[in-house]
Amino acid sequence: KIALDEAETRFEVSAEQPVAGISPAGLAEGFPLEGYRSLYGATKLCSEYIIQEYHHFYGLRTVINRCGVLTGPWQMGKVDQGVIVLWVARHLWQQPLGYFGFGGTGKQVRDILHVDDLFDLVNYQLQHLDQVSGQTLNVGGGRDISVSLQELTALCQRITGNTVPINSVAENRQADIALYLTDNARVTALTGWQPRRSAEQIVTEVYEWLLVRAA
Repeated sequence: KIALDEAETRFEVSAEQPVAGISPAGLAEGFPLEGYRSLYGATKLCSEYIIQEYHHFYGLRTVINRCGVLTGPWQMGKVDQGVIVLWVARHLWQQPLGYFGFGGTGKQVRDILHVDDLFDLVNYQLQHLDQVSGQTLNVGGGRDISVSLQELTALCQRITGNTVPINSVAENRQADIALYLTDNARVTALTGWQPRRSAEQIVTEVYEWLLVRAA
């Protein structure tokens, strides 16, 4: 279990950890994968194993990008299409939201990655496939481009000018986690890539995209 500190608006990764592969910078590729996770997480991990088999036995050039929360314009703001766009859409159309689990205060944290930042990386990888082939890389916004739900709410309020009712449910939901941050050290060292679009830029672009489609 990851050790966390509770700050004013979010959970933070503690400096001292009982397991390897986790630091205040986030989760590195060496973080242990033993044990259960969720059906969603298990199927993603299974796909990694299949890719690795094809790479090893058939010489297929492959790279595995383990992405954090992907977001940006063109997501539809539905519950199954990403928390960032959902949050912006609910503020735009003034519909209720909820903080679920971990005390119901909205301090759970995710790093977020603009789809254009991911495109920049994939484009580089396609042009330098021999350099990255066989690699498994954590790819996300990292600590600098991350938000708690509480912080995301504040961003949405400022950018949309709207405030919406937010329900609070203290009890945790099965398979939910309090924090996910990506340590990008390996992918940055290998390719020079770093995410460039900030959380504020992401929310602003999503809001402007939704405004145009709502007209």
